[in-house]
Amino acid sequence: MRLTPDTQKKALSIGVFLLLAAGILYYQLSDDSPVPHPASPVVQQAPPSSASHSTGVAKNVGSAATQLDPTLNMGPMLVAERLVYSGTGRNIFSAASAPVEIPKPIAPARPKSNALVYTPPAGPPPPPPIDLKFFGTETTSAGKRKAFLLHGDDVFLAADGDVVQRRYRILTVSANSVLVEDMANNNRQSLPLIAR
Repeated sequence: MRLTPDTQKKALSIGVFLLLAAGILYYQLSDDSPVPHPASPVVQQAPPSSASHSTGVAKNVGSAATQLDPTLNMGPMLVAERLVYSGTGRNIFSAASAPVEIPKPIAPARPKSNALVYTPPAGPPPPPPIDLKFFGTETTSAGKRKAFLLHGDDVFLAADGDVVQRRYRILTVSANSVLVEDMANNNRQSLPLIAR
């Protein structure tokens, strides 16, 4: 059977893939790293004391045999009991130790905050002032008084009950003042007589 160039390329690709797979498999399964040997056990002498074991034989510390040994080894405990505190500060294990002087704070830890002062909500704004000026009166033959009112450049002659500028109702006219009602804002104001 004759192989075509396309079939030859496929066969070569499969061969290269199998060769790479075999190399990776061999690398993963072969363990060339050296086998670690167990560390030699550390030997510790028990300190000579009356509370130590009577045998005086060195024990293996760190081996599996001592980890399973339920007996209490008094040697390391006695060494720890003979330790004397040599620090420069306060001994927290002694009630007679002098307390360390704690420096006084220079400034307060919490800054003083400006206390919020409660201000009640403001009521409705005051109504706008009536912008009419009272500058004189006229008395009719019947004895009814009329007021001369000025608004900008406009002059009005109004009696009790008249409406000026479609907004201001004249309530009472007297010799020295006029009581005017602002109908838009329901506001009453007395206008004094202005001197010329």
